[in-house]
Amino acid sequence: MRNLVGFDTETTGVQVAADRIVTAALVKRIAGAPPETYTWLIDPGVEIPPQATAVHGITTEKARAEGRRPAEALEEIAAELVACLAQGLAVLAFNAAYDLRILKSELARYELMSLEDRLGAPVGPVIDPLVIDRGVDRYRRGKRKLADLMAVYGVRDSLNLHDALEDVRQSIAVFDAIEQRHQSVKAMESAGLHSWQQAKHREWARHFNDYLASRGRPADVDPTWP
Repeated sequence: MRNLVGFDTETTGVQVAADRIVTAALVKRIAGAPPETYTWLIDPGVEIPPQATAVHGITTEKARAEGRRPAEALEEIAAELVACLAQGLAVLAFNAAYDLRILKSELARYELMSLEDRLGAPVGPVIDPLVIDRGVDRYRRGKRKLADLMAVYGVRDSLNLHDALEDVRQSIAVFDAIEQRHQSVKAMESAGLHSWQQAKHREWARHFNDYLASRGRPADVDPTWP
């Protein structure tokens, strides 16, 4: 069992520079100790679009009535992540680039230090089951959302996906299942796995951008990860 901290956010939308975090969750897993869980409900200070509420269930009214002030909650999230990284834990997140980038944008919005500035180094090691799955099974047909990978790797179904805490738990379960199926992944130390994912993401992005260009669509997939 790999020591790690799982991380997930639910947000007002998918634009990392413009949208806001509404809920976040961390699950800290260290061998020999019970998991530690942390959750946040945040008042994003803007209306939560109905389409976002339809995904995660948080309305503007609920966030305003029960949510924390963003700067306060974001500072806590950043501090917990940095403390975990300083302990040598890897940060696990499904589609990690999105969650880490929207957190970075939110920290900047409230003039709080980025994770990189707190660490004095790039954020890492990071573990992303989506990137790993693409790397080990690139040509498998079908979608690769969290629910899809749960089915592929035999992780029990959940009725509560898009709850940040449940998504963290299921993402960890998918990663554990990937390690059991692909011993080459399990054999890598977290730092080496981070570098491997960077290379695999660059490879996937190059091929996907070629595909988009061949269809006359913008080839704008970012090759950097996370």
